This record gives sequence, structure tokens and C-alpha cells, in this order.
Amino acid sequence: MTRSGIPQQLSRMPTRALLDTAAGLRDQGWGHQVSYSRKVFIPLTELCRDVCHYCTYAKTPKRIEQAYLSPDQVLAIARAGQLQGCKEALFTLGDKPELRYSAAREALAKLGYASTAEYLAAMAKLVLDETGLLPHLNPGVLDPDDYRLLRPVAASMGIMLESTAARLCERGGPHFGSPDKTPEVRLQAIENAGKAKIPLTTGLLIGIGETRDERLESLLAIEAKHQLYGHIQEIIIQNFVPKPGTKMHDVPEPAFEELLWTIAAARLIFGPNMSIQVPPNLNSGRLAELLAAGINDWGGVSPVTPDHVNPESPWPDLERLSAETAAAGHQLVERLTIYPDFIEQRETWLDSGLFGRVLKHADASGMARNDHWSAGSSLQQAPQLEAAANPPHQRIRAITDKACNGERLDEGEIVALFNARETDFEHVRQAADTLRREVAGDTVTYAVNRNINYTNMCTYRCRFCAFSRGKHKDLRGEPYLLDMDEISRRTAEAWERGATEVCLQGGIHPSFTGETYLEICRTVKETAPNIHVHAFSALEITHGAATLNISIREFLKMLKAAGLGTLPGTAAEILDDAVRARLCADKVSTQEWVTVMRTAHQLEIPTTSTIMFGHLETPRSWAKHLLILRDLQAETGGFTEFVPLPFVHMEAPMYLKGEARPGPTWRETLLMHAVARLVLNPLFRNIQTSWVKLGKQGALECLNAGANDLGGTLMNESISRAAGASYGQELPPEAMRELINSAERSPRVRNTLYGNADPDQARHAFGAPPLEPLHNRPARELKAAHEQQTPLRRQG
Repeated sequence: MTRSGIPQQLSRMPTRALLDTAAGLRDQGWGHQVSYSRKVFIPLTELCRDVCHYCTYAKTPKRIEQAYLSPDQVLAIARAGQLQGCKEALFTLGDKPELRYSAAREALAKLGYASTAEYLAAMAKLVLDETGLLPHLNPGVLDPDDYRLLRPVAASMGIMLESTAARLCERGGPHFGSPDKTPEVRLQAIENAGKAKIPLTTGLLIGIGETRDERLESLLAIEAKHQLYGHIQEIIIQNFVPKPGTKMHDVPEPAFEELLWTIAAARLIFGPNMSIQVPPNLNSGRLAELLAAGINDWGGVSPVTPDHVNPESPWPDLERLSAETAAAGHQLVERLTIYPDFIEQRETWLDSGLFGRVLKHADASGMARNDHWSAGSSLQQAPQLEAAANPPHQRIRAITDKACNGERLDEGEIVALFNARETDFEHVRQAADTLRREVAGDTVTYAVNRNINYTNMCTYRCRFCAFSRGKHKDLRGEPYLLDMDEISRRTAEAWERGATEVCLQGGIHPSFTGETYLEICRTVKETAPNIHVHAFSALEITHGAATLNISIREFLKMLKAAGLGTLPGTAAEILDDAVRARLCADKVSTQEWVTVMRTAHQLEIPTTSTIMFGHLETPRSWAKHLLILRDLQAETGGFTEFVPLPFVHMEAPMYLKGEARPGPTWRETLLMHAVARLVLNPLFRNIQTSWVKLGKQGALECLNAGANDLGGTLMNESISRAAGASYGQELPPEAMRELINSAERSPRVRNTLYGNADPDQARHAFGAPPLEPLHNRPARELKAAHEQQTPLRRQG
């Protein structure tokens, strides 16, 4: 449909066909989820220089007690919203009242500001700093300087176009006497927002005297600005409601059919991906019909404050709104004031100072976080996720059926599973748990092993890593480097305490070469010939090969001859190079990681596979990652397991700089295990859950979401604890067994390759003596050794 042909085609379409087409387009872009923003309404001033004939919000100075809310009043409202779980602070106010009223100018002067825009900027910053609520600003017409002033404190802004019908501004019209309502002024303000890179809400007010053709002209005018700047994040179609005390009190409200027609027309003009919103409080009892016309959003709904613009129309109770949405076949989902696409492209659409503020509230899909749980924290128990009574959506059922049949899902289907909530979420979890039972039974496996992180010095600067250190002591601690004697001692102790495996990884020390890694393998095998060496990430493999000037294949052959048994699938992080460019730009690429894994598998060196999730990436990144693993496993069969590793954010550099989310939500964590079980079926038998990241209770929950393995007892773990995790210092076999029994499942001690552990070793693991103190030798003490052949050479 061309722009020039839209009015004629829409006018010829039967209403039912128009509505059905619009609803189908909405489903393409938004599925069955309908969003809202949990907000608090802050009416900064009710003064306005305009005199719209339908408005009860704007008042004259004689009709109000004070021209502007005080900072204390603003903060009190915001804090009340914060206590009720609000994430948006909607500031509403009239257009530049100081240009009309001396009372406004005097009030601003007493407050210490020259303009309403300046005071708004200060109050938005106050709310942002003190409560963390994200300001959405509706100050009316703004010029470029105003947008530059407000952008650092506004996650989004709004200005309603209302109508491009200039005749509505003539004498007798609803906008007569309102200079800021002339169409060219409003359109210029919308364009100014686009130039300033502001995520903007705009829309129409219908039923104030305009015609259908004029509404189409208004929508097309907005669409033209959006084509130029891409900044419109939502379109509001608001129906006029006559109000006592206004000049238009006796004007009839528009027929409901006109509202439905305009919604559908907007959907056809803007397509499937634009958010189209209708205020639910203005249409009580008819929400299902609005949904059938193609909307996907209810706008801001406040559990704290009234709709000060429409005080006669109270907000719907959120439980009732959810129930009515569900009754219409949709699912209510909380969003933020800034939409997901704009969050994902935040370098363009947000001031950098707002990155951390927004990401703190966002989940991986860019919607509102639904819990306060954090990976690695012992202070927050995993929340209970309650499923709604309505059945799962038919598309979700179809996707899980396809996965359980062993068919390969596509990216879009996997993303749909990751976006599952409420009943859909529970269906995905149950499907994964049923599949786990069919594939792996009710046995839960674990290995007795020890982690040996031989150095925390690293030449790479991965932005998520809190473990690595430079050459000198800093606020994060002392750089250390183990010599071969200490590696040997820890290996011997692990074997004596019943371990069947040592897992060896560390930073990329500036003096390390491929010979370093070979010597580590030889040392371990000389110390305990029968222990399994599970060692070296893909990054360490590529580094070692490069320093010896040999191929990865040749280096892996040498390592295998020196005693290497398997490779950990770490350094994968997220196998999406667009994310890796921001996460770990100097690390191995996706293709390089795959090459190391493929080569290892070809040499009959099995590997694990991992994902680190909950930082910068989106569910589409997760889908790409899982499909890469599935396709490589179909080719080689060399992966032993898949291990989801939730991002532990507390000490991660990029989180501390406000550049990452605070890890995944609990729903996302369970889904990562469940969706992996489904997507990787039937090629992966084992899905491991990390008690190091999740704690015992969290790991237990994941055993009911597709996981069948608890990893290893570890004895020591340094990397997660450096990032702020509370767990990691050994979960002995006794505790493993108790945990598994509490889930009414059967424990089995395994070896690295999922066979049964040696019975004698398993017996030694129970009742093992306490670990000896670690000797993490400061790197400076080994400086002389660094200058010789290898920094890890045995002393004496």
C-alpha cells in the first residue's frame, strides 16, 4: 500500500476486514502480549498558556494554590510510586505558562529557575537520582535547546499532535486561542525531537471536530517524520470525552466505531512493529474490542496517582486489566517508558548517563524486570512464579511440540519461547522437564572435582570480568601466579579427597606460551596419573598455538599427548559477534570459538559448551547461540553438556560503569535451562545447572526446568566469587546427595564424560578432610622467574 493510496484504500475496506487486518498485523509485531507501563503521575504545573476548549487540566493562577509543585512534593509523589513498584515518572504540565502568566514567572524565580523547562529538568533529575524512576516528560512544544536541556534526564518524552486540521484552530474551533496547537508548530516540535534523538510518544485526539480524512492526514504527517528520524516509539489514539466546565461539555463524544476505525487505520499505516496505544480508563468495559482493532499497549497505568488529565476516568485496577486482557486472548506484560528497540539501540537514543538507570529496570527483552533476584546473591531467594489460569498460547504449544519431536527450531521460534511469561512460561518449563525425564531419567549427576585458577593476570580486558588483574595491585586485589609446585600440590590434594577431575583455567598471562599449558598438563598427570585434565578455554588454545607458531590442530594434538582430556566450553560468552564487539572485542570471535571446538571434536577431545547471559544481549542473541551449538553438535557430536552461566553483575566492570543489566531475571534463568533442553533436543543429553551462580535452592529449581546435572563439587572457585557471587567454596558430595534427594531424584557421582566415577575415588570423596589453605603467590614474587623461561616453572 503506497502512502498516496492509503486514504482511498482504507475508505474502501469494509470495517470488519480493516479491523481483522490490523489485528493480524499487530500479532506479527507483538504476538499476543499487550503492554503497559507502571507509572506515577507528577503534575508539575497546571498552568498553561493554551486554552484548549476541552481541557480541564489547565487552570488559571486564581484556581490553584501554587503555580508549581515544590521539590519535596515532587519527591513525595515519586517515592510513593517507587514503593508501589512503579518504574516510570510521568511529568505532565502545560505549555510554557511563564509566557502568559506573571504568577508562573514569579514562582519560577523563587524556585531559582528562569523557565519551566529548566525547572522540569531539575525535578526530573531529582526523581531519577533519588528514586531511580525513569522520567517521561510531556512539556508540550519544545525547541532544539529545550530538548538538549532535557535529554540527559529523560528516558522518553511525549507530545500529542492531536490533529493537522488547521481549521480546528480557527474561531469557534477547539484550539482557538492556543498558539501551541497549530499543526505546523506541533509538527516542528515532533521534528525537533527526532533531530535530538528523543524516543517520542505522539498521537491523535479524535472526536474534536475532525474528519476521517483529516485523521489520516494527521497519521501520515507523523509517519513522514518517523520515516525521516525513526524516533516515534508509540502512537496514542485517544478519544475525546466531554467534560463539565469546558466549552465543549455538550459536544458528543465520537462513536466507538470511529475509535476502532482510527486504531485500525493507524496500524495499517505504521505497520506491525509500531506500538499503538489507547487509554483503557477512557474505554472501560470495551477493552476486548480495542484489542481486536489492533492495539498492543494500554499506556501508563498508575497504582498511586489519578489521571490528572482525565480525573473523572479512574485507572483500571491492574489485576482487572490483566484479567480483561487475558479474557480477550492476550497477556498483560509490563514495559518501561522507553521501548525495547530504543533500549537496544541506546547509544543512539539515550544520553549515556541514562544507560545504567534504564538497564537496571530492563530484562533481556527490554521489558520491565519482574523481580529483584540476582545471580550469585545469597540475600535474595528465587521468587515464586505464579502462572495465570488461562491456557498457554497455541503458538507456544506448537513450538514446544516441534522441539520435543527433535525438530530444529528457527530463531523466531526460540525467541518466542524466551519471551514466554505466566502460563506460557509454565508450559515451556513443564515441557522441558518432561523431555528431561524422557531423555535423562530422574537421576541427577555430579562430579567430584577441583578448580585451579592458576593466575588472575590477563592481557585481555573483557568488560564483564572481575577476576582478571593487571601487573599491579589495585582496589580489586593482588595479582597472583601459581608455580608448578602449587598446581601439583592442589592436584594431589584433590585426588586424595576423591576428585576424578581438575579443571584448570586462568587469565592470559603476558609471559604464557603454548609451552606453559603443556607443562601444566604434564605436571598434573605426573602428580595424579589417573585424574582427568579438563582445561583451557578456546582463548587459551588460540593463544598457546599462536605463541608456538603452530596450528590449533597441532597444538591440541600436543596437549592431548601431554594429558589433556577435555576442553571447557568457556570463552563462548555469547556467540553473536554484534554483542561480542561490545562485550569482549579483543577475544576470540564466534567463528574462532567454533573452530577450536570443531577441531577438538575431530581429534576426539570432547568439550563442554556454555553461555553467559544477562548483560548486553537479547533473546535473539540467545537463539543464535543455541543454534550454533546445535548445528555443531549435529556435525561432530563432541559436546558433553550445555552449561548456562547467569551473569554475576555485582563487581563486573561494565555493570559498575552503568553499561550492563544486573544479570538475568529469575524467569529468564529458568527459561535458559528449559529452552536449551528443548532447542538442543535430541542432540544434547545433559543440561547442567550452576550451583555456584544460583546457590543450592536456585539449582534445585532448575532441576525442574530441564536440567539433569549439578556440575562439580569444585573444592575451590575464584571467578564467580571475584564477580560478587556468595557461593563457590565447595559443595561436598554429602551436600550434593542431600540436595538431590530433597528433589526426590536419584544422585549419581559421575566422571567428566558422564560415566560412573571410580568407586574407590567416590568413597574417598565422602568425609574428606578440610582443604589446606591456598597459596596464591603474589605475581611480583615470581618476577625473576617471568624473565626466565616460564613463569610457572617449579622452584628448586
